[in-house]
Amino acid sequence: MPRHRREDDLAQIVEIVRQSADGARRSDIAKALKEVPRRTLQSWLRSLVEDGRLIQEGKGPAARYRLPATAKASKETVAHQAGPEEDKLAAVRVPLSPESKKISDYLRQPVAARKAVGYDRKFLDSYRPNATFYLSPKEREHLAEVGKTKNAVEPAGTYAKQILSRLLIDLSWNSSRLEGNTYSLLDTRRLIEFGEEAQDGNRLEAQMILNHKDAIEFLVSDAEEIGFNRHTILNLHGILAQDLLPDEAAAGRLRHIAVGIQQSAFHPLELPQLIEECFDQLLATAEAIRDPYEQALFAMVQLPYLQPFDDVNKRVSRLAANIPFIRGNLSPLSFNDVPRFSGQASVMLACCGLVLGLVQL
Repeated sequence: MPRHRREDDLAQIVEIVRQSADGARRSDIAKALKEVPRRTLQSWLRSLVEDGRLIQEGKGPAARYRLPATAKASKETVAHQAGPEEDKLAAVRVPLSPESKKISDYLRQPVAARKAVGYDRKFLDSYRPNATFYLSPKEREHLAEVGKTKNAVEPAGTYAKQILSRLLIDLSWNSSRLEGNTYSLLDTRRLIEFGEEAQDGNRLEAQMILNHKDAIEFLVSDAEEIGFNRHTILNLHGILAQDLLPDEAAAGRLRHIAVGIQQSAFHPLELPQLIEECFDQLLATAEAIRDPYEQALFAMVQLPYLQPFDDVNKRVSRLAANIPFIRGNLSPLSFNDVPRFSGQASVMLACCGLVLGLVQL
């Protein structure tokens, strides 16, 4: 689609929202635009929200879009429309260090104002397992305390199997939500437990959630065998990417093509041989880390940064981060209370995930 035509469509959506005194739902906007495919409209709305031209309040069919200037005044009204889970997440504010605040401010700039950068292998090469740490001793000690369960001496996967039904729903919903999936927690529960798709959802969103369910079951059922190795991570990607990629053969396979990151000035590696080399080094480094929380954070940071797959990299990293917790019978990382960031802030999300997402199930 020509750029000027797309901008005209976006401007029309903003005008529709401007004329809606109580905000506009996606269905209202679709009715006004007529004959616009649902996925296209979802993409346009997501772009407008990420650019700050609109604010989304609530989730799923009840979500309303407003202009930034009117959003604050409508806060109480929207609180009654959204579900309790969405209300809770909307209120979350991630605490940032001064250094992280600077990064956040930098990422709020337009893409054109940022310096284009490529993959820096020194970031991986400089990490020495059990000598280099992303987490401080105090942070690792705190996480070890809040993450322990009564099943520490049981066979690998014992605790995850005990809470499997809840883990399937919570982790599938939260990880999908962070990708922009509009299913509510209740919709996710119905889909996983009864196979009922949401009436206002689309097939790809349902597929994403069901793929998460299958991937989690794979990790838990093979708890004795999983690890940071090719078998586990490639199978994890293959399950998560099933029926979601333009090239079906790319599921469970390392990337052979160049990719770009939406709303980012970062350019991942392009040479397949180098991607494969870094991937193997990343896995060997991760497997050598003894602390489970450091190991999880290393995976969440390094996998999305490398972008070893055509797509679905962040989803792989979020589930791979649970490998040490499933093996060690620790409380899993379900990403509860982690608000959704735009794609440009995915690394920030990974860095705060252990602090906000680790919950005792």
